[in-house]
Amino acid sequence: MTFNRTLKAAMIGASLAALSAGAASAKTLVYCSEGSPEGFDPALYTAGTTFDASSRPVYNRLVEFEPGTTSIGPGLAESWEISDDGLEYTFKLRPGVKFQTTDFFTPTRDLNADDVIFSFERQQKADNPWHQYVAGAAWEYFNGMGMPDLIKSIEKVDDLTVKFTLAKPEAPFLTNLGMDFASIMSKEYADKLAADGQMDMLNQRPLGTGPYAFVAYQPDAVIRYRANADFWGGKQKIDDLVFAITTDAAVRAQKLQAGECHVMPYPNAADVEGMKANADLQVMEQEGLNVAYLAYNTTQAPFDKAEVRKALNMAINKEAIIDAVFQGAATPAKNPIPPTMWSYNDAIEDDAYDPEAAKKMLEEAGVQNLSMKVWAMPVARPYMLNARRAAEIIQSDFAEIGVNVEIVSFEWAEYLQRSREKDRDGAVLLGWTGDNGDPDNFLHTLLGCEAVGGNNRAQWCNEEFNDLVTRAKETADQEERTKLYEEAQVVFKREAPWATIDHSLVVMPMRKNVSGYVMSPLGHHSFLDVDIQE
Repeated sequence: MTFNRTLKAAMIGASLAALSAGAASAKTLVYCSEGSPEGFDPALYTAGTTFDASSRPVYNRLVEFEPGTTSIGPGLAESWEISDDGLEYTFKLRPGVKFQTTDFFTPTRDLNADDVIFSFERQQKADNPWHQYVAGAAWEYFNGMGMPDLIKSIEKVDDLTVKFTLAKPEAPFLTNLGMDFASIMSKEYADKLAADGQMDMLNQRPLGTGPYAFVAYQPDAVIRYRANADFWGGKQKIDDLVFAITTDAAVRAQKLQAGECHVMPYPNAADVEGMKANADLQVMEQEGLNVAYLAYNTTQAPFDKAEVRKALNMAINKEAIIDAVFQGAATPAKNPIPPTMWSYNDAIEDDAYDPEAAKKMLEEAGVQNLSMKVWAMPVARPYMLNARRAAEIIQSDFAEIGVNVEIVSFEWAEYLQRSREKDRDGAVLLGWTGDNGDPDNFLHTLLGCEAVGGNNRAQWCNEEFNDLVTRAKETADQEERTKLYEEAQVVFKREAPWATIDHSLVVMPMRKNVSGYVMSPLGHHSFLDVDIQE
């Protein structure tokens, strides 16, 4: 079995090396990605690994985040108008936008309003034939952000004009449309798949308007794309884009240094200084718009008691996690949003690391001989490079206060799915990188009542907190929103549905000859307008 795996890895490596060498007239960029996508329909998922492989290369959205920023600019919509009452958003679509021509589909028409309506209504309407085309489809972002109740209607004004009517004002609505779940699909392609009885292919063979067209996926090994010759933003300088799926950070680093890949994410912290000293590499760094956390299941005893959660939080040595996992390249987190985000409440005091006080609090709460599970992610994420190591430190910390911890993990897609379940046991290590630069994307998306059973892994529905974050997104007054979010952070800290762990520095190593790559504060790995210098 070991021989077979080794042989397979060698064959894949040789194949990538040959592809990278390529013909003199073609350019191939190999990205050593950290994991496999759950699928290729971005609206079905929430993981950055999946978005990197689907929404970033293949699709576009009505509005797009300008590279390197959280600012919104034109995308498939070249302009838009918002009514004075904030209830109507009218988008003028860019004319002449073509869908990708692939081996499995040839489009006969350009992008129009029907594609936009299809892309959203399949998520919103339970009677839409595409609503459950994948068994158990939860449309986590769409539902967790309250979109079903928010969007009153979507109308086709004409082929190039679409109007969204909202049931109430929603301050972050425009930036939300720049998120991955809002990627625009081809209705013509979907109709063909439905007619052929192959609806599941929408999640396996993606087709959009983006810079790269999907070619093939070898599960857990390689994803291949080619430049979209008809891309409305201009054909890319890279002809072939390859994702070489490499889950081990040390192996990714070896491949990068050997020239087998051009770019890699999430290096081990201990490897970064060596990469910086390598003349063949360049290492980009950026403060991450992120947070790592341990989410208790607040519906299960004894984690349904805030005093128990607070006691456990006080037993966690965050500095030890940061030293071991990040070599110090992170800061302890006290709030559920990063300090670089507006409305961050710096007046809040973090729970002190105090094992003796934590032990006493558990005793006073009547908790003795507690055994629990701590879930550790199987993949590196920007906010947590080594979840297993972090879980081991938490296990040791909890042992000091008499709490026995079993560390469990699952394959990444299964981990994400199981951790959403309302009856899940134990506490889950996870985290978040902001999707749009708005506090709502953390506070409501991760902790609101509508996100329970989805992105709200704590299964926490607190009426006081939920009222504050709901009111905050219903006003356009940023000063008022800031006050409400600051109050919400006070409630969060008092109730402690999470142990907040860290906010990390994001490091992106790549070969020296890669040019045009722009780090995203939103954690995207996009190869738009990237080139390789010969």
